[in-house]
Amino acid sequence: MTLLIAGLLLFLGIHSVRIFAEGWRSATLARLGEQRYKGLYSLISLAGFALLIYGFGAARLTPTVLWPSPTWTRHLAALITLPAFVLLVAAYVPGNALKARLHHPMILGVKTWALAHLLANNTLAELLLFGGFLAWSVLAFIAARRRDRAAATVYAPGRLVPTLVTVAVGLGAWAGFAMWAHAAWIGVRPFGG
Repeated sequence: MTLLIAGLLLFLGIHSVRIFAEGWRSATLARLGEQRYKGLYSLISLAGFALLIYGFGAARLTPTVLWPSPTWTRHLAALITLPAFVLLVAAYVPGNALKARLHHPMILGVKTWALAHLLANNTLAELLLFGGFLAWSVLAFIAARRRDRAAATVYAPGRLVPTLVTVAVGLGAWAGFAMWAHAAWIGVRPFGG
C-alpha cells in the first residue's frame, strides 16, 4: 500500500502543480527552459506511474474489502466509461464540438473513468486509486476553467466531421478495451463472469 500511495503522491502531485503552485511552475519553467522542465515533469510522472501500477498490483494480492460489490456494478461502470473514452479522444481531435463546448474533455474523461471505477470496486487500494484520481480531476477542472477565465480563452466552435470522428474513435477504443484489453491487461472482464 505504501508504494501505491507514493506513486499517487508523485503522479498526481506533479499533475497538480498548475492547481496549487502556478507561480512556482512559471518560475521553474523560466529557470529551466521548456525542454528541461518537460523532461523533469515526464520523469517524475513516469516514476509515479510505475510506483502506482506496481503498488496497486501488490495491494490487490491482499485486498482490504470495504463493502460488498455486486456484479451489476461492473456492468454499470463499463457503460459509464463509454463517455469517458469519447471525452479522452475529444482532447486530441482538433475542431470537435465536445472540446469546443467542454473545454477540458480529458479531465472530464478522467473524472468519469474514476467515478465509474469507484462504483464498481470495493477495496481500500481501489478507493485510494480511483478516489485520488476523482479528487484530482475535480480540482484540475476547476483550476483549468479558472485559468481560461483569467486568460479570456475562446475556444473555436466545433465542426461536424471532427465530432463524428471523435465519437467513432472513442466508441471503438471503448469497445476494444471493454471487450478485450481490460481483461488482458488488468485481469478483470467488465462484461464477463
